[in-house]
Amino acid sequence: MRPIVRSRERTSGIENRMNPLDRHVVVDLETTGLSPRHGHRVIEIGAVAVENGAIAGEFSTLIDAGVPIPPEVQAIHGITDEMLESQPPPEEVFPRFYAFIADSVLVAHNAAFDIRFLRHEFARLKMGLPHRHLCTLEMSRSRLPHLPDHTLETIYLHLFPDPAFLRQNHRALDDARMTAKIWLAMEGR
Repeated sequence: MRPIVRSRERTSGIENRMNPLDRHVVVDLETTGLSPRHGHRVIEIGAVAVENGAIAGEFSTLIDAGVPIPPEVQAIHGITDEMLESQPPPEEVFPRFYAFIADSVLVAHNAAFDIRFLRHEFARLKMGLPHRHLCTLEMSRSRLPHLPDHTLETIYLHLFPDPAFLRQNHRALDDARMTAKIWLAMEGR
């Protein structure tokens, strides 16, 4: 699976003059562990571009980083070493992802985790990540202090009650979509 990028075409001059800060990209990563310092790597990116309160595009790919996935980590996101065989390497994915995020403000749930991994992956390619970022976990803690916890699922079900909601695995694009809905709801868009 090569990176999948879907975007809405801009057609009017007004949209082409849009302030870059009106574009946010909601990002979620799946990794081989908890710390790039310990050799853990990004193995999946899911991202949703939001322009002026509407979904404008998506980016999604698995990544063959050449690092085995421990069984306890596979149990969390369901990604196996076999699934990464013949997937694009980081050298192919991250320049394309950088083009997708452009001058956007990044949004993530527990942004410190995702931004740390992104900075590490970009640094490996001699690229920087100067983007501002927002954290829906921090936003939730300040705006919804009454919640029993601030996991993505808890916040999502609080904002979008759905008794049929069932989540089996953490996958990057699904989590990015959930985070985008949460962020838009908390921003009042």
